[in-house]
Amino acid sequence: MIFLFILILLILLIYILLLTPRVSKGKEFSPFEKVYIAHRGFFDNETEKPENSIAAFASAVENGYGIELDVQMTADGKLVVFHDDSLLRMCGVDKLLEDCSFEELQTYSLKNSDEKIPLFTDVLKVIDCKVPIIVEIKNSKKYHETCEKTASILDSYKGIYCIESFNPFIVAYFKKNRPEVIRGQLSTDYFKDEPQMKFASKFVLTNLLLNFYARPDFIAYNHHHKNQFSYKILRKIYPVKNFAWTIKNQNELDSARDVFTCLIFDSFTPN
Repeated sequence: MIFLFILILLILLIYILLLTPRVSKGKEFSPFEKVYIAHRGFFDNETEKPENSIAAFASAVENGYGIELDVQMTADGKLVVFHDDSLLRMCGVDKLLEDCSFEELQTYSLKNSDEKIPLFTDVLKVIDCKVPIIVEIKNSKKYHETCEKTASILDSYKGIYCIESFNPFIVAYFKKNRPEVIRGQLSTDYFKDEPQMKFASKFVLTNLLLNFYARPDFIAYNHHHKNQFSYKILRKIYPVKNFAWTIKNQNELDSARDVFTCLIFDSFTPN
């Protein structure tokens, strides 16, 4: 009986340790908490300012919103701002972005606009340090090189930014190579959102069990699953910052305030 009690206690201790984030940068989150964060810019895919476009980022800056954006790498090693793996949804072309050169990408338009997939460096020029930025590094086979290029570009950027990723190994890259940069772990309930994923991956990522390795400064969780067990336990034990993604209307925004300190939105104008 004593052995069983000790075993359960040990398992609980290991579980708590696996969840451990880094909580030393709390004061540095103030700029992100003072503004709403426009997901992929302040966009409207039916107009001339589609998501992750120069026009959408300029509109976010003009309206005083922070910005969340996505970076990934082209076949010729250029860092661009684009969300999907495929060009099909946004450009109508059935190709993977990572298989295209930047020059080829410039022959395609975003939705029905004249906007093109922009270079990350050009987006930073438009934002011009005026609002805080959340840079999501997309997962890919060349994620390590993408991390290196992103970090190198951000080294010379004077504005306020943080990085985040669904891939804990990308978050861990910044832990090792840019420990001063605020880093966040993106997650969701993969059992509900990604049913085709392997069970082990769903279990580890949903329950944030690689936090001990990546040591994120914040957790960006799908707000629909804010009551997921491990995520609730994490919030109760550690004073971690919590970012909500992605809020689609005012009711969702209002109901997210009880958990989340930073609110990422799209598809509406927050009150």
